[in-house]
Amino acid sequence: MYVSDIDKKSFSSIILLDEIINKGRVFTAIAQPDDKVIEPLLVELLSKGYLSVGNNKYSVTQKGQEAFDLFMKRYSEYLKIYDIYGFVDLEKGEFAFSKYFDFNTDAEWDRYKNDNRFDDVRLAVAIFKKLNPAEIVFMSFINENRFDTQATGWQMDLVSSAIWNEIEKICDTAIKPAELGDDVIQDIIEQGANLLTDILKEEAKRNAEEAQYNAANNNNQVEETVVEETTYYDNYYEPYYNPFYVSPFWLLPLFLW
Repeated sequence: MYVSDIDKKSFSSIILLDEIINKGRVFTAIAQPDDKVIEPLLVELLSKGYLSVGNNKYSVTQKGQEAFDLFMKRYSEYLKIYDIYGFVDLEKGEFAFSKYFDFNTDAEWDRYKNDNRFDDVRLAVAIFKKLNPAEIVFMSFINENRFDTQATGWQMDLVSSAIWNEIEKICDTAIKPAELGDDVIQDIIEQGANLLTDILKEEAKRNAEEAQYNAANNNNQVEETVVEETTYYDNYYEPYYNPFYVSPFWLLPLFLW
């Protein structure tokens, strides 16, 4: 079993905290009809100090904000680091992202990376690094807006088993480290880190060139920044060349239930 009851509670809590913190949604202490199904979770968040109540509405406490910020650190790293492992040709040892700059439109790029020859090894990398694969899939669902809190009945979807069963199935059927072997997955991680750094350097170079071009047309001077950007990326991503490296914030629990 990949998705534990604690996972379900923690992930659901992240969705609720996001609604309050970033979307301005008001959950009242006397629950509105649509919110009745999530009331037990709101009450538990209150009892654990992640929420407070005033003027008949829930507010996020500092403790709740810290829990949410911890998740966002992980989510930001997921988007920056792990997406590159989503499209790997295991037979040829090629990453779709190696051709990232070869396409003029997002539609062309999407068609290329979604070719059947590419496998998603994000969960294999996560499991190898001893991260929670269910949390990685949860993050991908957030990125794909699978938790559509603007839709009618989203509260029921959050507490029902359907979406958690889907995450469980993805975790269960995903490629595992044992299927690849330690040498292969370590090589994949190292290649991915190298490729990611190259992509970021190229983006920095192109952005600097575009800024210089725009400045020249406006009769302004722009200093070269590519060298500084390159040094930054080398320093920032250096730990990720180690297949066993895990950022410290992944080691902390999101919530203390």
